[in-house]
Amino acid sequence: MTTVTGDISRVAAEAAIQAAVKKSEELGLKMNIAVVDNGANLVGFLRMDGAWLGSVDIAMKKAKTAIFFQMNTEVVGSLSQPGGDLYNIEHSNQGLITFPGGIPLLGSNGALAGGVGVSGSSVVNDKIVAEAALEAFKNLV
Repeated sequence: MTTVTGDISRVAAEAAIQAAVKKSEELGLKMNIAVVDNGANLVGFLRMDGAWLGSVDIAMKKAKTAIFFQMNTEVVGSLSQPGGDLYNIEHSNQGLITFPGGIPLLGSNGALAGGVGVSGSSVVNDKIVAEAALEAFKNLV
């Protein structure tokens, strides 16, 4: 679900967050989950009880990075390794996150509607939880 401007709606952001919380609980994790619109503005955020405070900013930056580059943060990371085309890009835009856990969300027309960022565990778990949010969003569009 998107707004008339094509941004992720509040309802869709809440559904994505709920799906991420459910997956986190299944895995026994405490996560920070951020959802941003297609301008990288925060639409929804949830810090699960006991989730790391240091991961609040990371979750938001993962979502922002996914929007700014219209790709999963792990792809940005693979391009930003020493010698890569985007080496040191994580220092731009007041800080980006270039490891897994940030995923762009595309509307039914294929246009960028928003992004989700998850942080609070290993990057493998962050990615799994972010993918659960993505699937919930896909089921709405």
